[in-house]
Amino acid sequence: MTCENHDHSGHDSCILHVPLFTGLPEQGVLLLNEAVHSRRYRKGELVFQEGDRSDALYIINQGVVKIAQLADTGKEHVLRFLFHGDFGGMSALFKEGLHYANAEVIEDAVVCRIYRNDLKTILDHDSDMAYRFLAAISERLRDADEWAGSISLMDAERRLAKTLLIFRAKAAAPGVYQLPVAKKDLAALIGITPETLSRKLAAFESQGVISLTGKKGIEIVNVDVLEAIAGLLPQQRL
Repeated sequence: MTCENHDHSGHDSCILHVPLFTGLPEQGVLLLNEAVHSRRYRKGELVFQEGDRSDALYIINQGVVKIAQLADTGKEHVLRFLFHGDFGGMSALFKEGLHYANAEVIEDAVVCRIYRNDLKTILDHDSDMAYRFLAAISERLRDADEWAGSISLMDAERRLAKTLLIFRAKAAAPGVYQLPVAKKDLAALIGITPETLSRKLAAFESQGVISLTGKKGIEIVNVDVLEAIAGLLPQQRL
């Protein structure tokens, strides 16, 4: 059973580890530490469910969380994954509503939660913090628009190439890294079947673009070629 606790300054502090809060003055850190609640989740647990009341901002301190919707047919539609430093529940910053998707932990996680009323009080009194959140939300919306365009306009090969580059950047690993999600979830994210995903990965490997190790180990051997496949411009490279 998980329990929620106040987060405090220290080695595991959400405020210290999340890029959104990097460089905050001491007073800002103290204010947020009083408002932040942290909770540990095990794989398979839900952070929130579709239809639940949305009243807090969620920030991933450790682990990976899958945001997905279930169709009437029972088929899962994966919208995105949240990694260390990512956040969800932005709509709760402005008004109370309902979550439009499920947030499932797919790798043991620590999730920080800041309730809307607490956050509103801080933002009302700290213009720098308010600017940070507006900038972060703007970036998230840009990324969402870019990903929506990728799904609708790119072929499967380009979508896969771009996703592998994003995962590599999240892992901050220049060499071999572990895919942060199961292959079935990766396939669902980019809109292909697991069988097609396996064929595409094998094709990339045979072309000398990547190297596969075990079930989830992967190394991007030729970043330039993968970026070219993804269709990234120089200024877009990760």
